[in-house]
Order: sequence, then structure tokens, then C-alpha cells
Amino acid sequence: MRSTNKMHFEISERKVLLFAFDAVFVLSALYFLSFFFDYRYFALEIDIIYRPIILIGYLFIFGTIFEMYNLQVASNQFQILKSVVLSVSTTVLVYLLTPVLSPELPKQRLIILIFYLTILLVVLLWRFFYALFLASHRFSQNVVLICDQDQVEELVLGLENVDPHYKIIGFVNSDSLSTTNSDFHYVKEIDKSELEDFVIKNSVSEIVIASQKTDGITADLYQQLLHLLESGNIIREYTQVYESKTQRIPVHYIARDFYRFFPFSRSNNNKLYLFLIRFIELLFSFTGLIICTVFIPFIFIANLIGNKGSLFYTQDRVGKNGNVFKIYKFRTMIEASETNGAVFTVFNDKRITPFGKFMRKSRIDELPQFYNILKGDMAVIGPRPERPFFVEEIARVMPFYETRHVIKPGLTGWAQVNYSYGESIDESLIKLQYDLYYIKHRSVFLDLSITFKTITTVLFYRGQ
Repeated sequence: MRSTNKMHFEISERKVLLFAFDAVFVLSALYFLSFFFDYRYFALEIDIIYRPIILIGYLFIFGTIFEMYNLQVASNQFQILKSVVLSVSTTVLVYLLTPVLSPELPKQRLIILIFYLTILLVVLLWRFFYALFLASHRFSQNVVLICDQDQVEELVLGLENVDPHYKIIGFVNSDSLSTTNSDFHYVKEIDKSELEDFVIKNSVSEIVIASQKTDGITADLYQQLLHLLESGNIIREYTQVYESKTQRIPVHYIARDFYRFFPFSRSNNNKLYLFLIRFIELLFSFTGLIICTVFIPFIFIANLIGNKGSLFYTQDRVGKNGNVFKIYKFRTMIEASETNGAVFTVFNDKRITPFGKFMRKSRIDELPQFYNILKGDMAVIGPRPERPFFVEEIARVMPFYETRHVIKPGLTGWAQVNYSYGESIDESLIKLQYDLYYIKHRSVFLDLSITFKTITTVLFYRGQ
């Protein structure tokens, strides 16, 4: 008998839902505005169908930059207002000023105001509805874990912290050597013989197997899993769930079976993709160096006052295939900042000067690295290049850390836009999970996502 699962949305489904209804509500509101009030600035007509497409395209681009499609932001009523106002305001401004493709600017300013307020109000109303209703626990997904008892807390926190709608309501202890612990209350422990009944009664939509031991999966438990699978229940392996939810590779969990879970992206050897990326990198590096040249006189003066030392700073970093190269940066720390040896940069590091802190936050200090990109030592997008000393230290803890060197290091990357600055070896291992996810899923779409997130990081002054 199949359990009656309550409705829930996956992370990707919620993002599609947000974008689709943004488009539907905005276009519908503008259509009714023109239909009932003879509002002619924006019309939905076949011969100018490109105009609404451009408007929605702008909304998606700026909505991504200003985090309107970030699910944590979309579920927070206080952050919704900020993200929607910024996204809609920028969208309308750019749309109004797009030559040829947008309608001619009306002579009456009231028409522009009506256009702006219509889009703003309809998006705000829809997003508040989403936060209050669709993002509530009414649509949470009930899940059961099959794992060893000592793994439960780590596994539950690892998934629920990323997706609060992914509720693990029970676990089956798969360790045959341990006995039931009646004092354990983190999540409900389910007796192996009662799994099928529990799944049906509690509308469980997914069963996640995280056990690395097979001796605890008894014949009875196996038969129940088989019946549940035949009834339409979803049974997934933990590393697959973790990767899809967190967009990281769980290297701390899969250990020596790593390469079974980590096929390289075909983009890493796709000549057309690599040629296109290199062409874009050259354009970026030339543009970046021009911008850098424009900034140098101002930075030079500010450096004399605020940093009191050399303008540029070079450091050895490990690049593709483990080759060491010199990275170029504007200096942000005091002179002789590592007299006692190499150490990680930490939050509010006292070695960073006040002007250096500004440059780090705004990412201005990294402009000289466009020279590294031009030389071919670095790419625009890739794992952040680390120092040889730290590579050796981390590689001792995580033997396949150097796997991140199969591609060029980048000016920005998946780890940089999703996680804070690595202040320790433990945090570097978390960043490694993001780097390996990028290497595994490298594509044009992921590169675009990183580009948008990088713009967000700069605009919101989140550099470090």
C-alpha cells in the first residue's frame, strides 16, 4: 500500500516556481493595466513580443544579482522587501533606458511611475504570499534515515541546516552491533520491523540510506525497503542527497570511495567550452587591467597614507597540475606581516590595514590578478589558488585535496561565493567540497551563476 505523501517542493522546484510566477504575475498585471485603463506604454502584442521577454530577462538577471531567488532570502519577510525593491528598481531603470528594444520614453512621468509601482506591488504581494504560505512547514518533506546511531546528529544537521523544509523525522539503526538506546531523543528511532508502517502513517516521502555497513541491513529490512520502492517511495543514497542539497561534495563522508562518486565534468576537456572560456578570460583580463590602471593613481595615494609601504604584493601560489606561480595583488597588510611564518588570514585580522580592509571588502585588491589571467596562470572562475605551505598541510589531512589542481585556479569561484574566507584547515576542507563540486559540475550555467553571485558579493560589500 502506497503512503499518502503530502505535497512538498524540492530546492530546484522552488526556484523555478519563484521565477515562473514572477513572470506570470508581472505580465498579467501589465496586461490588465493596458486592457482596463487604456495604458499604452507597455502592450503585449505579437509584433513586439521581444519587449516582455527582455523585461522578464532583466528581472531574472537583477533578481539573481540582488538575491531575489535565494531561497533563504525569499523565505524571510524582512529580506524580501530589500531584495524585491532593489531588483525591480534596477530592472525598470535599465528597461526604460534600453535603446530601441524598449518602448519610447513617455512624456508624462506619471506613466513611468505607474509602470514601476505596478511591477513592484505585484512582485511584493506574490513574494509575501510565498513566504507566508508556500515556504511554511505545511510543505515540508518528511524523511527517514537508515544509518548508524552515532551518525544521526551529524547527518541530520548537515541536511536540515541547508533546507529547513527537509525534515528527518526518524532513523533506523543499521549497526547490528549496537542495541537500541532508549535515552536517545535527537530524532525518533524506528524499529527495523516497523519501518514500512512508520513510512505509511507519517507520510514519509523519502528514505535516505547513509549506512556504510551492510551487516545491519537484515533480510526483513531489505524486504521492507523493496516493498516501499515498489509502492513508489523514493530511496536515495546519502551522498547524492547531500550533494544535491548543499551543492558540495561530501568528501568527509565518502573517504576512499571518492572516485566512485566524483566523475569529472566533460567540460574540463571540452575544447569548444575551453576555447570560449579562454576568449572571455582574455576580454576580462584586458578590461580588468584597464580598470586597474585607472585605479592605480588613487590607490597609490591612499596606500601612501593608509598602508605606508609597497603598493604591490606577490606571493607563491599553487596552480594547475601543482605548478607554482606568483600571484599579484595590491598590498592590504602591514609590511613583514609573516615574520613568524605562514598563517591563515582570519576575520578582523590585525595585520590588515584600514585601507586594506576596504580593498578586500570591495575586491579592489585582486585587480592585479587579471595579469595572472592574461599570462594563463589563472582563470576567471575556478578554485582559489592556495599557498604551497597550506596545500601540504591540508593534503596531509585530506589526501585528495590536490584534486582541485586538475583545472586552473580562479579569481572567483563556487567556494568563494558560497562560503567565507578559510581561516583554518577545517574551513579549507569545507571550501574544498565546493571546489570539487565545481570541478564535477563545471558548465556555462554554473559559471554564469558564479558570475552573478560574485557581482552580489561586490555590491553588498561581502569580500574579506
